Amino acid sequence: MTNIRKDFHAIKAFVFDVDGVLSGTTAILHPSGEMMRTMNIRDGFAMQYAVKKGYKIAVITGGDSESVRMRFNKLGIKDVYLNSSNKIEHFRHFLEKYDLRPADVLYMGDDLPDYEPMKEAGLSACPADAAEEIKSIAGYISHCRGGEGCARDVIEQVLRLQGKWAHADAFHW
Repeated sequence: MTNIRKDFHAIKAFVFDVDGVLSGTTAILHPSGEMMRTMNIRDGFAMQYAVKKGYKIAVITGGDSESVRMRFNKLGIKDVYLNSSNKIEHFRHFLEKYDLRPADVLYMGDDLPDYEPMKEAGLSACPADAAEEIKSIAGYISHCRGGEGCARDVIEQVLRLQGKWAHADAFHW
């Protein structure tokens, strides 16, 4: 059995899937063919705050929406991998780019394409409504569903445990 406090304390970087983690599992299809998503504002705040505190964050998604890249770039996240048909390759690229060890990274995914990077990450996490195969390998299962604050949940816990949450710089975007 894992010691979640110890695992959270070791985290230096986060990797998140989009659909089913940062957005819910329901999408609206625009007449142009683009898939429209809703995203949790508190997830976004926590992500930009973690970047401000020096954490590296990547987003790896099989989706191809430039609006996803724009959203996360505005939050200070530069490592946005779209059209990822092999997430483990992008995960390893992120590690290499920042000289991170897998043990330094929390990876949050919700479905089968996230399985391999979750197995390799130091701490794997998932939303409450993740696929059963993902829940079975997750070191932490959030009490929040995908798109409903699960990223905020893990980021806030890590930053609180490391003494980096809610400092004076948290009160301004």
